[in-house]
Amino acid sequence: KQKNNAKFPQIFLNTTISGLQLLLLPVAEMDTTEEDEVADIREQIFHNTVREHIIFLLLFLLLYLGSFALIGRFRRRDREDLFSTDDDEITVYRISLWLCTFSLAVAVGAALLLPISIASNEVLILYPNSYYVKWLNSSLIQGLWNHVFLFSNLALFVLLPFAYLFTESSGFSGHKKGVMARVYETFTVFSLLAFIVFGMTYVVSALRDPERNSFQALFNLGKYHLPFLYSCVSFLGVLLLLVCTPMGFVRLFGVVGQVLVKPNLLRDVNEEFHAFNLEEATVRRKLANANINIELKSVTTVDYAPSKLCAGLEDLYQIRPTGANGHESTKLFERLRELEAERKSLDKQRSSSALQRNLVYPVAMLLLLLLTGITVLLVVQNTLELLIGIKAVPLSTRQFTLGITSLSKLGPLGAALEVAIITYLGVTSAVGLYTMPFMRNVRPQRRKTSLSQLIANCGLVLILSSALPLLSRILGITNFDLLGDFGQIEWLGNLLIVLLYNVIFGTAATLCLVNKFTATVRRELCARLVENYFIFIGYLSFIIN
Repeated sequence: KQKNNAKFPQIFLNTTISGLQLLLLPVAEMDTTEEDEVADIREQIFHNTVREHIIFLLLFLLLYLGSFALIGRFRRRDREDLFSTDDDEITVYRISLWLCTFSLAVAVGAALLLPISIASNEVLILYPNSYYVKWLNSSLIQGLWNHVFLFSNLALFVLLPFAYLFTESSGFSGHKKGVMARVYETFTVFSLLAFIVFGMTYVVSALRDPERNSFQALFNLGKYHLPFLYSCVSFLGVLLLLVCTPMGFVRLFGVVGQVLVKPNLLRDVNEEFHAFNLEEATVRRKLANANINIELKSVTTVDYAPSKLCAGLEDLYQIRPTGANGHESTKLFERLRELEAERKSLDKQRSSSALQRNLVYPVAMLLLLLLTGITVLLVVQNTLELLIGIKAVPLSTRQFTLGITSLSKLGPLGAALEVAIITYLGVTSAVGLYTMPFMRNVRPQRRKTSLSQLIANCGLVLILSSALPLLSRILGITNFDLLGDFGQIEWLGNLLIVLLYNVIFGTAATLCLVNKFTATVRRELCARLVENYFIFIGYLSFIIN
């Protein structure tokens, strides 16, 4: 009995502990479940981040390889530019070429931002539960915009200036020559240049908004000065697009006309080809008799300017002998170049199929005219909506979620049309840029472009491509908001700038198209009026006399 009384407290204690364990077991299980859920969320975030960076890396590698192939098509490969006997020169050339290729890849990525975003939004709407598009989300697109904005700033303000200064450097005098000496000189000059640029940026921003600028803001480069500088550069890019794009509308018709074969309406191409062959043989015989030191077997440089080409059979025999043999030989050689160019064009028309002549060219012209007309109509609609107050300025103030609703009233068809128009604007702006008179010395030529010219071209293309999303949003081509820091550019919130830009763009594009398609008719009317005027004056003088 005493033993039983002694064991009773121990049994009671064990029973109490067991009961408390049973009571606390659900709480412990709940804590474990919450910890597992938190761990699963963290693991999912980690996997999503890794997947996004892998996608960014693959996309960048694809753009880099394409940019490297494009630059390799244009860069000069002679001894002065690459094949130097100095290993340091080759190292400097390769580093600068890599930086140039990186900048061009970023430029192409900036031009593809809006098309990729619009297409991704429509894909998520069409296939919301598809397993194969689970990787496509708002975080991926937002990260893509942020990376492009960051690399655009890096390439425009750091890499391209460094590449140019690096190629022009030679090292400080009195120091040992080599790559590191050129690196030191480049960093020194670049630091001085950056100090001057950011000082001017601070002065301009202080004059524009004195209250927001203080001495502490002078050292706040990442949050204020660099975005403000990029805002200024993007504004210059948008102004450059305002000039280039309408000119590109007109020039693109001529480019398509040169590339594609035109229909042979009321023309005997075979007769013209043989006539040009006879004329070319005659010119070659005259040049051979002139005793000039020139190779007559082939003319490598051909000028395809329309003013230099023969208009038809009536222009075949226009050369008249002159007194000086040198002047006559020069005229004969110029005529030979024109004849070779025209003969090649006629030979191309002879060898082309009837389908290529009579279908491809008209369809291409109608497609260009349709895209241009739709662009002008969208600009007019956007201008009216801005005036009435239906549409707000393109400054982004809210977070956009991908795959919620379609941003086009026509659904996927409207989104495809928006992508086509944005791509068309990019092509026309590039064509218009390289038809500018000031681009004559910078325009790239196949296997003849120096490294400094490549750097300048990459900088111009980067400025235009970075401004292309802003242009598309300002003109109302799409309702897709500018994400990241692109949507925080301050001048996008100025209604007067946006409205005036739409009016000028629509007017310039319309005038360019009207001038393009009515220039021939107007010239013919003027010629007929002048001809009738002289006939009338002749009759009148005859009657009076």
